[in-house]
Amino acid sequence: MGGGASGALNMWWDADIDRVMRRTQSRPIPAGRITEAEAFGFGMALAGFAVILLWLATNALAAALLAFTIFFYVVVYSMWLKRWTPQNIVIGGAAGAFPPMIGWAAATGGIGIEAVLMFALIFMWTPPHFWALALFMKTDYHDAGVPMLTVTHGRKVTRAHILVYTVLLAGLALGRALPRWAGRSTWPWRWFSTCFSSVAPGRSGGATRPGQRRMATASRSGSSAISLFYLFGHFGAIALDTATAPLWVGVW
Repeated sequence: MGGGASGALNMWWDADIDRVMRRTQSRPIPAGRITEAEAFGFGMALAGFAVILLWLATNALAAALLAFTIFFYVVVYSMWLKRWTPQNIVIGGAAGAFPPMIGWAAATGGIGIEAVLMFALIFMWTPPHFWALALFMKTDYHDAGVPMLTVTHGRKVTRAHILVYTVLLAGLALGRALPRWAGRSTWPWRWFSTCFSSVAPGRSGGATRPGQRRMATASRSGSSAISLFYLFGHFGAIALDTATAPLWVGVW
């Protein structure tokens, strides 16, 4: 519900540019299915309900983190960073990285190193994922006046940034699999981190080479699918790792 509230308030604020960008013209406000006032009212009501419900069901820390996440996404990212700096998705990406910390706080009542590492994993994954998509939507962002890196610095610089962040992401994922400082890890997490992180930088660079622009649609969908599978696979491995830990299966 908190994510839905953030999305509704984001679409309320970005209604003007959503009407310009082809990717977002089918959203409810540009399509005329609801008004901006209705979206704002729905988003605020849903945000308040989500925070209060989480507080009552879990604890005040989890509720406070959810409230801050909604505020960060709507105010810090949507209202400020998105239209002001090409680093918008880098800083603003923190909003999408908070959910593991919220879940950890709800389950434990605190914030551990494990939650911080899961936050860092999503935080480092977000910029290369969205920059790769932006390579194929440059005209959309240009027409809407959004200073994405592809608009302000061009495709070559964006591809370089994607590669750097992907290498850093791979290093973070591999480091998370080391047991001494990141907690004891069993085979699912280490296997996935080692195998997939070792090929991720090459896949990232290959998916954005200039020679592939003539296959923009296929490249965009393929790159997005790989990126989403990468994140899903990591968290799936974490879940499997946790489930099998009591059995001491495959401990290195």
